[in-house]
Amino acid sequence: MVTIKETLNEACEEYFLPGNSCCSGCGLELALRWAMKALGPKTALVTPASCLNVVIGLWPKTAPNFPFINMAFAAGASAATGFDAAFKAKAYRFPNKDWDKITTLVFAGDGGTTDIGIQALSGAAERNSNILYVCYDNEAYMNTGIQRSSSTPHSAITTTTPFGKKRYKKDLPRIMEAHEIPYVATCSISEPLDLYEKFKKAKDIKGCRYIHILAPCPPGWGYPAEDTIEMARMAIKSGLWILYEVENGIKTISKPSKRFLDPIKRLPLIEYLSKQKRFRAVSEKQLITLQERIEKRWKRIEADLEAQKQ
Repeated sequence: MVTIKETLNEACEEYFLPGNSCCSGCGLELALRWAMKALGPKTALVTPASCLNVVIGLWPKTAPNFPFINMAFAAGASAATGFDAAFKAKAYRFPNKDWDKITTLVFAGDGGTTDIGIQALSGAAERNSNILYVCYDNEAYMNTGIQRSSSTPHSAITTTTPFGKKRYKKDLPRIMEAHEIPYVATCSISEPLDLYEKFKKAKDIKGCRYIHILAPCPPGWGYPAEDTIEMARMAIKSGLWILYEVENGIKTISKPSKRFLDPIKRLPLIEYLSKQKRFRAVSEKQLITLQERIEKRWKRIEADLEAQKQ
């Protein structure tokens, strides 16, 4: 893993500028800021309807220092595929202009990824379109009033699940693995060096790449804005959020999550949930169920790692 010193020396330029309209403590802002440090200025951004769609698109608080386009909720991956086709055509006509070195990036929320945008995303993955699709996951439709998405965790209270969500969080990274694309990774805004390194790697890979980032939301989750980093870190420590990457079918647990292969080293889940108002009504039975699902997910990942050795 790269060091802080190496990263700061290499990535001092800011491409997502201050003075934007993100909420205080916004996980999205940190995610995009570090992603762009890794990808650099030769990046074209497609943003489906989401918090980011509002942040980058409203003058005079337009924040990106790079090209971007706002796109309809369902069409992020489709538009990005069109971008890539256009860049290939430009590279053919003007071979000395570096058109083929532009990264086509989709940065979408969980609603625009796990729900409304999944059809276009799956199509792009099946075609192996040369795009980098990123889901910043704040686990609900935050921009339109904190409604539940299929990425909202079980038992979480939203405006459309006032007694807690009954269904479980959709495992989108695993769904993308099943598409057998060249690269899939999970990240967290609490681990910027891990995030930076994965984006640097994804930049140099051709084909469809998918990165899923945990991006806590203070008003949506119900915690003080200054606790965003700690909230994301606790999700990792509890084993609820696992950092890993899958490159050409080979899965690797990332360094920040490796020690939590041992369940004894994991933080009790209640310590993470109790700091968020959205889990204020969680019952002991629900807590046990959530804990069991964490153990089941780790065992499944361990089985994947073991299968690779055979």
